[in-house]
Amino acid sequence: MKAWGGLKQSGILGLNQRNAAYTLVYNQRRLYPLVDDKLKTKALALQAGLSVPELYGVIDSEYQIRHKLHDLLAIHPEAVIKPSKGSGGKGILVLTGRFRERYRKNNGIIMEKEEVGYHVSNILSGMYSLGGQPDRAMIEYRVQFDPVFEGVSYMGVPDIRIIVFLGVPVMSMVRLPTRESNGKANLHQGAVGAGIDLAGGVTVAAVWKNTAVEEHPDTGASIKGLTIPRWPELLKLAAGCYELTGLGYLGVDIVLDQSKGPLILELNARPGLSIQIANRQGLLPRLDAVKKQAHDLHSLAERVAFAVKTFKTAAACNPNN
Repeated sequence: MKAWGGLKQSGILGLNQRNAAYTLVYNQRRLYPLVDDKLKTKALALQAGLSVPELYGVIDSEYQIRHKLHDLLAIHPEAVIKPSKGSGGKGILVLTGRFRERYRKNNGIIMEKEEVGYHVSNILSGMYSLGGQPDRAMIEYRVQFDPVFEGVSYMGVPDIRIIVFLGVPVMSMVRLPTRESNGKANLHQGAVGAGIDLAGGVTVAAVWKNTAVEEHPDTGASIKGLTIPRWPELLKLAAGCYELTGLGYLGVDIVLDQSKGPLILELNARPGLSIQIANRQGLLPRLDAVKKQAHDLHSLAERVAFAVKTFKTAAACNPNN
């Protein structure tokens, strides 16, 4: 009971409360397919004029594995293969090039054509999809991450998660791939999560495997104090996803490409809660502040300005934290 009291006092949002008081209340079930299916999300974003990684093609049958997949990869040897309805980074295969008739993964391992085909077949069977339903495999552009992340990423592309409530960005972190996460920006698989101060776009604290860290476990580079490029643009992009989807509580995942700039990677109607650990701060006080002020925030610019003015990460207020 004492531990729960401490968490409650810190404003920590728990899983049950997130589901009962936020996702069920502010996210209409009929809108979930817009974000649970990455192909639908991509089409929606493009229709709204938002930037996303280029889609090279879709594989939706065993026949296409034999007669389409390798033709696509011959044209685009650097590509990402992912399940359209996947979650948690499962089933994502990153190819960085070819070695004769074989493929090279982002970790340097060489794959036979048959292995790649087998992986895509597993995607189609629903092995990585929500609920195990039959799925489609997306072949898309492999992001070349911004040089600012050069020293704090291992074998993969970092992404920036921004929680948006009623169109207001309330908390953010950058997820940094590690050797353990196999180059994937997923905290549950071993990536580092670094909290970002919403006011300045600077990393303030970091967590790795539920442990506070200040350096990347593989590179040794400092994580704290990293300035995220084009931060105001990222906040506006995330806030605009409220109108894009109609979802009141969502996570927006954005990548920073070195030549294409910010790209929306995916949206999540049930964003995880470890972002609070990365920021050393609970979500509840920020969500309550938005509830009280939402009726006075009429435009995207007003919502972003409110977030920047109101939400300063605790670690940013105490640089010795």
